Amino acid sequence: MSDALEYDPYALPNDAIQEPPVSLWAALKKIGPGIILAGSIVGSGELLLTTSLGANHGFLFLWLIIFSCIIKVFVQTELGRYAISSGKPTLGAINELPGLKIGAHWILWCWLFMMLTTIFQLGAMTGTVGQSLNLAFPKVSASLIELLSGTLPSVADSFRLRPESPWAVLTCFAAVGLLWSGSYRRIEFITTVLVVGLTLITFTATCALPATKYPIPWAEVAEGLTFALPAAGIAAAFGAFGITGVGASELFAYPYWCLEKGYARYAGRCEPGEAWERRARGWIRVMHLDAWVSMIVFTISTLAFYFMGASVLHPQGLDPKGTKMILTLSHMFEDTFGTWTVIVFLIGAGAVLFKTLYISSAGNSRLLADFFSLAGFVRYERPEQRAKMIHRFSLLIPVIALILFFTFKDPRQMVIVGGFAQGLMLPLISGVTVYFRYRRTDRRITPSFMGDHFLWIAYLLISAVAIYAAQNQIGKWMAPPAAVVK
Repeated sequence: MSDALEYDPYALPNDAIQEPPVSLWAALKKIGPGIILAGSIVGSGELLLTTSLGANHGFLFLWLIIFSCIIKVFVQTELGRYAISSGKPTLGAINELPGLKIGAHWILWCWLFMMLTTIFQLGAMTGTVGQSLNLAFPKVSASLIELLSGTLPSVADSFRLRPESPWAVLTCFAAVGLLWSGSYRRIEFITTVLVVGLTLITFTATCALPATKYPIPWAEVAEGLTFALPAAGIAAAFGAFGITGVGASELFAYPYWCLEKGYARYAGRCEPGEAWERRARGWIRVMHLDAWVSMIVFTISTLAFYFMGASVLHPQGLDPKGTKMILTLSHMFEDTFGTWTVIVFLIGAGAVLFKTLYISSAGNSRLLADFFSLAGFVRYERPEQRAKMIHRFSLLIPVIALILFFTFKDPRQMVIVGGFAQGLMLPLISGVTVYFRYRRTDRRITPSFMGDHFLWIAYLLISAVAIYAAQNQIGKWMAPPAAVVK
C-alpha cells in the first residue's frame, strides 16, 4: 500500500530537516514532483486534443499552445513556494481563506465540480487505450467475441459493436492493480521512464518529418505565431488551453506531490531566524528547477504532437474523432514513415494514455481524500486513515472512468468537457495564488521583482483568455437555432 503509512507527509517533524543541495547535479537528483506532473500532462490533452487541434486548424493555434505550456508555470511555482513554506496542501490552504463556507470553502466545491469533469478525460483515455491495443492486436477481441457467442451472445454482440471494450476493461484492471500498491516512489519511477521514453520517440518522429512527403510548412508555422484566434475553433482551442501545459487540475495537485517528495519536511516548520529562511529558499530553488525541467519536457512533447497533427493530418483533411480517433491518428506515422511504424504508434499511444490515467487517478485521490476531511465527511485521527482513504479513491476513479467510456462514445468531446472546466477554473486558482503571494507567504522568501511581474502577467492573461472563450461559448449556447431553409 502507499508509503503514506510510513509517515504523515503533511507533518513537519524536526528530525526530517535536511540542508538543501548546493550543486546543480545534487539538485537534479531531488526533482520528481514536476516529472509526475509532466506524466499527467502528456496524455489526453497532447495526444488527443492538441493533435486534433492541429489536424482541424493547422498551425493557427501554435502560439496558444506555446503560451499555454509556459505561462502557467509561474502560478505552479508560486503554489509550490507556499506549500513548502507553510507545509499545507492546496485544498487545506484554500479552506483557510475568508469567504462563504458550506462545510468546505466555496472554491473547494468549484474544484470538486472541475475534478468530476476531468474524470470524463480519464474515461476518454480508457477508451482510446482500448482502441490503440485493439488496432495493434485485433485478433484478441475477435477470438473473445467468438468464444462468447455461444455462452453470452449479448456480451459478444456488444463487443462486436465496440471491439475495443475488452481492452478498455483490461486497462481499468491494470490501473487498479498498479494503484493497489502505488507509493510515491513507484509513481515517480514509472512516470520518469514513460515520460522520457515517449518524449524521445515523438520528438524524433517530428524531427524526421522534413524527410517525408509531409514536410513541416514553415510559412504556416510563422503564421501560427501571429496571435490569431479564429472563432470557428475557439471551444476546442480553449479546451486545449485548459488542458495543455499545466492545467488547473495539475496546479491543484502539484503542492501535494511537493509535500510527498518531502520539500516542506526538509525545510522544517516556519520559524524566526536565518536557518529556516536559508533552508526554505534552498528547497524552493530545487522546486523551481523541478518545475522548469518538467516544463521543457512537456512543451517538447506537446509541440511534437501538435506539429504531427498540423503537418500530416491537416493537409489530408483527416479529423480524429469518435471511435475511429486512434485509427485516424495512426495516419501520422503510417502516411509518413510506412506501415511498419503503426504498431509502434499504437503501443506508444496506449502507454501515453495509460500513464495519464494512472497518474491522474493517484493525484485526484489525494485531493479527494483531503476534500472529504475538510468538508467534514470524515475525520483523520492518524496518518494511516488518510492513506486508506487515498487508496480507496485511487481504485474507484479508474472504474468510474470505465463506466463513463461505456456511456459516452466520443473521446475528443469527453476531453473537451474536462478541458473546458479546467480552463474556467484557471483564473480562480491563479487569483488564489496571487492572494497567497501577498497575504500569506512569509516575506523572507517572497519571489523576486521579475517573478512577481510574471505571476501577474500569468494571472491577467489566463483570466483574459478564459473570459473571452467563456463569453464566446456561452453566446453559442444561447444563440437561437439557425432557420432551416426549405
